[in-house]
Amino acid sequence: MPTRASVPTRASVKRFVRRQAMRAAYRTDLRRPLDPDLAVYGAYWNRGVACNPAAIHAKARELVPHIRGVWAVSSRHRDGMPAGVPYVIEGSRPYWRAMATATYLVNNSSFPGGFTKRPGQRYLQTHHGTPLKTMGLDQRAYPALARRADFGKILAHVGQWDFSLSANPHTTEVWDRVYPGAYERLDLGYPRNDVYFTATAEDIAKIRAELGIADGRTALLYAPTHRDYRTGFVPDLDPERLARQLGPDYVVLVRAHYFYGRSAGVGAVEAGAGTGQVIDVTGHPRVEELCLAADALIADYSSLVFDYACLDRPIVVHAPDQAAYRAARGTYFDLLSGRPGDTPGTVTTDPERLADVFRTGEWRSPEAAALRTAFRERFCPYDDGHAAERVVRRFFAPAE
Repeated sequence: MPTRASVPTRASVKRFVRRQAMRAAYRTDLRRPLDPDLAVYGAYWNRGVACNPAAIHAKARELVPHIRGVWAVSSRHRDGMPAGVPYVIEGSRPYWRAMATATYLVNNSSFPGGFTKRPGQRYLQTHHGTPLKTMGLDQRAYPALARRADFGKILAHVGQWDFSLSANPHTTEVWDRVYPGAYERLDLGYPRNDVYFTATAEDIAKIRAELGIADGRTALLYAPTHRDYRTGFVPDLDPERLARQLGPDYVVLVRAHYFYGRSAGVGAVEAGAGTGQVIDVTGHPRVEELCLAADALIADYSSLVFDYACLDRPIVVHAPDQAAYRAARGTYFDLLSGRPGDTPGTVTTDPERLADVFRTGEWRSPEAAALRTAFRERFCPYDDGHAAERVVRRFFAPAE
């Protein structure tokens, strides 16, 4: 006899019937003609307007206004959608209609739930960072990662791409190996980085004021990446202690990785409160604004280090767990080596040493600046404030 737990509930049956109905409607929509003026955007598994797709969407509205852009968003993130931006809820009838009939698809990750790529649809995979940690098929060498990955599904997804965007030659080389496919490589830079070249002093002052950074304070952004071998947000430094050590002229902005949710940061001070030396900016919608607000970045293995380098502001690499991180995830080069082109600035592995780097001024020394210059030359060659324009003109051009 079936156990009590195995008996379908009314809610589960209702969900099953709805999914079947949606799939049947989707199959019908697949026979409809493609809409030549419809584009569907997605970012970070349908979390909302962000990253390269957001910059492309904004530029497309300017350069190709006849293209109607709609965002795919999960129901959990609908409340974060900006006013006036069209969207469809993942799994809904409008979502499947849009996925079936849009000529243009733009994403920095993937569209959850699967979809059937139709002849005539053009899919741009923008990605969401320069790879320092191992990605794609390279993860097969790391058992903890390989157990959680479906490499067949990864390759099937790659097979849908028509274009793959790259920020620099290193990225192109890695994508070619870990995501093998017949797509066209677009070595055009990351549109999300355009704002680092176009933002004015007034724009930056407004962002700092909204975050609660008092005039005259030096703002340090600490935005560590996800650790595959840890559960939850466990930072490798105590931001409140660092702030006390540096004194009232400093403020530390703490941003937890999006994997941990919007409320995973330090929680010491609400963004914009204007009090204290530590501000939790985990819930801030645009990491680009946080970078613009910061006078320096305290980096680890996050791809944010490559974006922040566009600003040509000091970067301090703080990574006490280098051995554990590289063993669990692997990296393509040694960010802590001190070699020009590999390391963007001063390196620390101890919190006391980190505080000394700022107290002594080493963080903005000529030696640190020389490392940053070599790093920018390697990883920011295409970033000039016009990447979104280049991408829009190439992607939305009539198919050859």
